[in-house]
Amino acid sequence: MKRVGVALVLFALAAAPVFGQQRPAPKEAAAKKDDGKAQPVTVDADKMERFGKESLVVFSGNVVARQNNSVQYADRMEVYFDEKGDRILRTVSTGTVKIVTRDCRTGTAKRAEYFDLEQRLVLSGSARVWEDENVVSGETITIFLSQDRSVVQGGRQDRVKAVFYPRDEKPAADGAPKKKEAAKPCVN
Repeated sequence: MKRVGVALVLFALAAAPVFGQQRPAPKEAAAKKDDGKAQPVTVDADKMERFGKESLVVFSGNVVARQNNSVQYADRMEVYFDEKGDRILRTVSTGTVKIVTRDCRTGTAKRAEYFDLEQRLVLSGSARVWEDENVVSGETITIFLSQDRSVVQGGRQDRVKAVFYPRDEKPAADGAPKKKEAAKPCVN
């Protein structure tokens, strides 16, 4: 099946809804809009369908969405626009979902739903988020991006699990603490 590549330049989109990045301050967003340097969202997939009346674009088959060195992988992604079609309001990604942000944070789930107006990202279905060795998992992880707050809920079978290492140390193979090495650059 031939892959479809689509570049969406959305000046109104100051955050990357498919990646769950925090929206820049309004002043920064306006500056990006005025000088034309807003980063495009580029989506590659096996298939794309547009439903004009519903203001919906559906990507399916090996979906890879990128913006600003952040990337999201999914089996299917639904992108809901406003009535004019110039702003993403919500995205729903399903299947094997993986999100890697430009600062090397990674999240996985069976479903990721992003609400732009609320700046809320909901990962559900064996959700897991990690940075370096730190990891949090649960049935649902809700991230409130503008509030720098998250809520993790367990499911019927599993409770919430979290492992956090001190920032200046991480365990050595023998269990003794050792100094943390310099972080490697994140390449997405």
